[in-house]
Amino acid sequence: MTVKSPQVLIVYYTHTQQARRVADATADVLRSRGCNVTLTAIEFVDSRYKKRFDDFPFKRLYLDLFAMLLPQVRRATGEIIVSEEALEGDYDLICIGSPTWWLTTCMPVRSFMKSDAAAKLLKGRKLAVYVVCRRYWRNNLMTVTTLGTGLGAQFIKGAHFAYAGGQIRSMLALLSYYGSGQYKKRYLGVPIPRTNLTPDFEAVALLFANELADDLLVQEVPAAWSTPISVAS
Repeated sequence: MTVKSPQVLIVYYTHTQQARRVADATADVLRSRGCNVTLTAIEFVDSRYKKRFDDFPFKRLYLDLFAMLLPQVRRATGEIIVSEEALEGDYDLICIGSPTWWLTTCMPVRSFMKSDAAAKLLKGRKLAVYVVCRRYWRNNLMTVTTLGTGLGAQFIKGAHFAYAGGQIRSMLALLSYYGSGQYKKRYLGVPIPRTNLTPDFEAVALLFANELADDLLVQEVPAAWSTPISVAS
């Protein structure tokens, strides 16, 4: 009997490449379990905001970051591009990778989740969500999950991939990295940890991906085989 390999699509947005690192690690595990995996990144092309994200590190760190506060509070959406070819596949699972901006789902991912393409893609599909951020991940995860299930998807698993350090030092480390593009030991005279994903993120991705694979690879047992057979001696 030939069993069709599960088809998985991982859709993510990234500016610092952290969500992509998680996508790559998750995809590697899923492929090792026999899944066919497609990865596609969301491009943020809205003319109102695009210039702020054209360069890394940020040229005007505080201005560029705080300028996104009001649109995020308003839960605004913007123009994005996602590969039409990738979205046309017949998938068993859609996995969404969402960074957190100002305590909630980043605008590019929110824009995708509210698009006609997402409505068509997610209906009747299984949904997994992972969040990449420092601390405040629950609202982000809940938002993406709610938007996805509202489109008819079945949520099966979520995961948080954290950054190192406590709330204050982690924030300072992130600002330092955004402003310089380098890992530094101090920012504004304060000792800071290495920002971005913690060293154990691949172990978290391994667990996350294996749980997704376990769900996808469970085969329904035919009714005739479900009852134990008693053999007379």
